[in-house]
Amino acid sequence: MKKFSKMQILAWVLAVVPLIMVAAVYGRLPDQVPTHWSLDGTVTYGSKTTLWMIAGLTVPFAVLFPVLPRIDPRKKNYHKFLPSYDLFQVVMMLFMIVMSGIVIVETMRPGTVRVGNVVTGLVSLLLLILGNMLPKFRQNYFSGLKNPWTLASESVWVKTHRLGGRLMFLAGLIGLTTCFLPDRPRFAVFFTALIVAVLIPNVMSYIWFRREGESQP
Repeated sequence: MKKFSKMQILAWVLAVVPLIMVAAVYGRLPDQVPTHWSLDGTVTYGSKTTLWMIAGLTVPFAVLFPVLPRIDPRKKNYHKFLPSYDLFQVVMMLFMIVMSGIVIVETMRPGTVRVGNVVTGLVSLLLLILGNMLPKFRQNYFSGLKNPWTLASESVWVKTHRLGGRLMFLAGLIGLTTCFLPDRPRFAVFFTALIVAVLIPNVMSYIWFRREGESQP
């Protein structure tokens, strides 16, 4: 953990891309930019300085991600899933680059992007990737499905993350199939799938932990 991987360095490089994008077009942007899209199609506008905040979100993430393993009481576990941890950073940076790009495009050419559909697709892809990563994560205090039962038992952690990975992947697939639905039904189906993907593994972690305790003499 003393040396930074190529993926970690790539994540740092990608972290500044949204800021470069905003700087490149800032002088040509109107004073008001879109900052929120409602399910009914209403677009909320705010000062274009908001773009700096949106683009700058990557910077604290880029700083925080490599610090967390060094202050985690279970930092020795990170070497078991460090490639996945580093890849997740890169994926998150790419996600933020695309999100910043959407706001910039919609500012300069309103109506170019079907924002709700595209964001649903992007989040769905993120869930597919996360679903593949979760089973590789090992006990730690900062990433994964953390609750009292997964942190207390390594076997419960492993079972929970295997189940969570499958359900996250399934939620991502469901999200992709709903991309072209109207806003409200798309949100309802996708949000329900996401809630189920998060809720069931956490409930099962409690059940597995109780069973594990009962099986011990």
